[in-house]
Amino acid sequence: MARQTLYTADATVTGEGRKGHGKTNDGRLEVDLSVPAGVGGDDGPGTNPEQLFAVGYGACFHGALRKVARESKTEIGESTVDAQVGLGKSEEGLDIAVDLTVTIAGVDQATAEKLVETAHQVCPYSRATRGNIEVNLTAKAG
Repeated sequence: MARQTLYTADATVTGEGRKGHGKTNDGRLEVDLSVPAGVGGDDGPGTNPEQLFAVGYGACFHGALRKVARESKTEIGESTVDAQVGLGKSEEGLDIAVDLTVTIAGVDQATAEKLVETAHQVCPYSRATRGNIEVNLTAKAG
């Protein structure tokens, strides 16, 4: 099946990679980058790729969750996605793992679990990372 591109994010990073500067071509995002102390940096000003990935994955997953709730005609209340992206060492080198904790008000635990699992099947970040990194899901009825 051919993919039809609906949107393309365009960003440029300069400097020394994790100790550089990133910005999007439209000027909507511009950040200094720093290396966390846990991986040999100094926790200087700026963000890091893991924080950016956590926000991106969390936002994408949250959108997928709200979409699957709407499509299944499941009324939900407030919802949150807490995303943790861990950078660690493996036999292959550095890698990441993700923990997503999803809290959904207005539903029982079984419904929360079903919605989270369905969102995981349709979320573009989940589909892109499936089989490549560890992703742990926790659903909580709120």
